[in-house]
Amino acid sequence: MKQVSIGANGPKTACLGIGGMSFADFYGPTSEENSHAILDAAIAAGVTHIDTSNVYGMGRSETAIGTYLRANPAARDHFHIATKGGISKDAQGNRAFDNSPQHLEAALDASLQRLGIDRVDLYYVHRREAARPIEEVAETLAGLVAKGKCRQIGFSEIAPSSLRRAHAVHPVAAVQSEYSLATRFPELGLVQTCAELGTALVAFSPVSRSLLTDTPLAAEVIQTLPFLKSAPRFQQPNLSANLALTEGFRRLAAEMGLPAAGLAIAWCLAKGDHILPIPGTRSVSHFHELVAGANATLTADDIARIETVLPVGWAHGDRYSDEQWNGPERYC
Repeated sequence: MKQVSIGANGPKTACLGIGGMSFADFYGPTSEENSHAILDAAIAAGVTHIDTSNVYGMGRSETAIGTYLRANPAARDHFHIATKGGISKDAQGNRAFDNSPQHLEAALDASLQRLGIDRVDLYYVHRREAARPIEEVAETLAGLVAKGKCRQIGFSEIAPSSLRRAHAVHPVAAVQSEYSLATRFPELGLVQTCAELGTALVAFSPVSRSLLTDTPLAAEVIQTLPFLKSAPRFQQPNLSANLALTEGFRRLAAEMGLPAAGLAIAWCLAKGDHILPIPGTRSVSHFHELVAGANATLTADDIARIETVLPVGWAHGDRYSDEQWNGPERYC
């Protein structure tokens, strides 16, 4: 499998990663056994990067990874492990963001305990605290590297201008952002800035939360998932429009001999050697579909055919609701 460098001159990982959100019931019920089966399949396929967070299931995702590592000690050397911190709650219990040195280090310490390791390979700030200069946050993260608690640093959902400011203080190895055929705003600066700085662009939701698969989530299932039922693309009439539009993509994938999810991954990888998609899954069979895409090579003609079926701006509805937009930086 092709390799991606995590940061300029940084370690290399397989070009496909695992999004740990699915280990915590985010897209439907799962079990630790299911999560462990996916990690087994990842080792067999040569997939190395795991991307999780302290808030996925309030630590449940990290705990599932930790129990796997304890049961399979050699797996620690196989996996490149990333986690995130920086989301907290205010006095009223509402979601808030805290990038203070005290909060980020305490969150990382708790993550390390759940994971059962003494250092993560990559530690991101999950959401930027707008009032705190990002240069200060980069200094805090650099201090965690110096203490040996993480090897490299990253940020999630920040603007290209913020990336440049942070990178001037300490090399930013990775920026995580939603990126797929349905969500292409990173092409307006983030893809390019990451490439220029040698920063990996870690693309979450590369199959657009099931829209770009052969079996999109049914409307009745979506209603059981708090995040998706609030997301505009998954509300009617947008959902029906998006399902109809992606039928052409599913037919094209079949013509090209790939699962739809695999074709979505192959497209994402074709957009840059520094791009690392991290789809989440609760299914080993679906994981194999994703691996098929990571092992595929698309021609310029293939890309043109894909982007004719799903041109820029095809999706109906925003990727986030107004409430969900609290935290990510908008820059275009």
